[in-house]
Amino acid sequence: MAANRQRLSVTEFDFDEVKDNLKLFMRNQTEFKDYDFEGSGLSALLDVLAYNTHYLGFNANMLANEMFLDSSQLRSSVVSHAKTLGYTTRSATASNAVVDIFLNTTNASATMPAGTVFSASVGDESYQFVTISDVTSSNSGSTIAFNDVRIYEGSYVSSRYVADTQNVEQRFLINDDRADTTTLSVVVQNSATDTTQTTFTQATDISGLTSTSNVYFIQEVEDGQYEIYFGDGILGSAIEDGNIIIMQYVVTNKGAANGASTFTSSSAIDTVNSVNVVTVSISDGGSEPESIESIKYNAPLDYASQGRCVTTEDYKTYVKQLFANTQAVSVWGGEDGSFNPVTGVSDVAEYGKIFISIKSTTGLNLNEIQKAQLVTDLSPYTVASITPVVVDAENLNIILNVNFKFDSNKTTNSRESLETLVQSTITNYNTDYLKVFNSVFRHSQFTSLVDASDTSILSNITTVTLGSFYTPSTSGSFSFTVHFGNQLYNPHSGHNSTSGGIISSTGFYIQDNTNEMFFDDDGAGNLRIYYLVTGARTYYDSFAGTVDYTTGLVSVNPIYITSVSNVDDNASTAIRLTAIPASNDIVGKRNQIVEIDLVNTSVSGGQDTIAVNTAGGSTSYVTSTNYATPSSY
Repeated sequence: MAANRQRLSVTEFDFDEVKDNLKLFMRNQTEFKDYDFEGSGLSALLDVLAYNTHYLGFNANMLANEMFLDSSQLRSSVVSHAKTLGYTTRSATASNAVVDIFLNTTNASATMPAGTVFSASVGDESYQFVTISDVTSSNSGSTIAFNDVRIYEGSYVSSRYVADTQNVEQRFLINDDRADTTTLSVVVQNSATDTTQTTFTQATDISGLTSTSNVYFIQEVEDGQYEIYFGDGILGSAIEDGNIIIMQYVVTNKGAANGASTFTSSSAIDTVNSVNVVTVSISDGGSEPESIESIKYNAPLDYASQGRCVTTEDYKTYVKQLFANTQAVSVWGGEDGSFNPVTGVSDVAEYGKIFISIKSTTGLNLNEIQKAQLVTDLSPYTVASITPVVVDAENLNIILNVNFKFDSNKTTNSRESLETLVQSTITNYNTDYLKVFNSVFRHSQFTSLVDASDTSILSNITTVTLGSFYTPSTSGSFSFTVHFGNQLYNPHSGHNSTSGGIISSTGFYIQDNTNEMFFDDDGAGNLRIYYLVTGARTYYDSFAGTVDYTTGLVSVNPIYITSVSNVDDNASTAIRLTAIPASNDIVGKRNQIVEIDLVNTSVSGGQDTIAVNTAGGSTSYVTSTNYATPSSY
């Protein structure tokens, strides 16, 4: 065979391109002439070679992708890379509640064992809740009380293994991908004849381990299951032949039982059948195992923090690990602001504290028990001089008035159909750009998207109003604050005083007065309370508080609010205050989540009358009086 000086191209991996390269290579030989005939045997061989090359190229590409955390697609690869960074993936978590349990008995004491079953319902579904540790309490009168007992949705499962160090394939698996590893307890019994038991705890930091440390390690393995393993006698005590490893944990339905609020005992507790259960906090916290995207995001951050919370990003990483239902989290240091239960979040510095605000996947703020638990869970990672404080997230609502103009010659849609399209644009913008911490409403970006809702829409005028809710205490006289977090519109002192300034509110009632009251301002920084008499404002208090137009802080003097009027035609316990911002660009700060109020946002379309196409195709111009203009406020 003659020497073939044509080099084979190896830069392409698609089937057709590989085969074309092979044909190009074959043209330089004289032995085989039928390579370019699709029906020939040699052409079939070229197909096989091209397919094989394509498969090898594809597999090499996939293999290269799986070698790095950022590009991995398989969960097993992502979990493996995370493990090399010292990161343990989060398992499914059980929905859990806190209850007080009362046994009506004259017995001196009672023990409620781990695995005690309670029942609850969410909708039409019934769920089982269990305890995960033994609790003993004594009688006080005719009742034995177990206070603040945490119960978990699911089944309390026990697995046992007998250690065989000669079996190199032996593994200690939690054989259910719905197991909640946060409920896992591991006990090692010396042997079948020696029932002495030692409790092992999960190792979180190897720097303090010795050869006698009774710890276990845990890792996610195949099929979403978890495996525990023990030390080697140098870092952590090693297990011996005949040791019995006892694992107990909860297998859960994850988030299905979130929201359960009424619990009943399913059986006698320590022979006592008369059992009362009082709910301290409703069931919450159930969630799916950590997603691939979450692992990719959190593992490098966890590695960077080196097991310690020093920066705000460190706290964000650990909060997501420790509170499974975290959808978004905002963290700021005391040097950037503070929080007071009465005055709320402010710009006043409070050194030595870190403030954490969480948006939960359930839409609810953390209750006091969850806040305290999170602070406790963070304590092993925090710097000694820093105190974490969990602050409720606050919604900053944007109420929009959208008026758009459209050219009827460019669309077959009706005005109502176009309004529906614009409403969809607003909803999508709310989902894609807002509803998280530190989000920004960009007015120009928003109006551009409204115009792009349909090719017939020519322009729009969109005005912005801010809304914020406050739930007052109805048990006495209290002061409170509402933070709009953005500069408010006040072009001069006394602006729009006679018409109520730029502050307004829904109605409420106060002690010793039957009139429905409302808030407004005098444009000079004073908050006022008024009621209506035949449609006219009659002021009950012209100095009910203050308005800081620069910071957007509204402060209300002590007031005894007895009840709250309906809001948006629905019963409410909260007052909505609204304000006109100085800028149409709205930013959420610290614990604020900016969100468009889709209920009160209005959309109105009108046919454009500035440019009217005539039958001959020319354009005549007329004066339009239909464009919406901003209110004078």
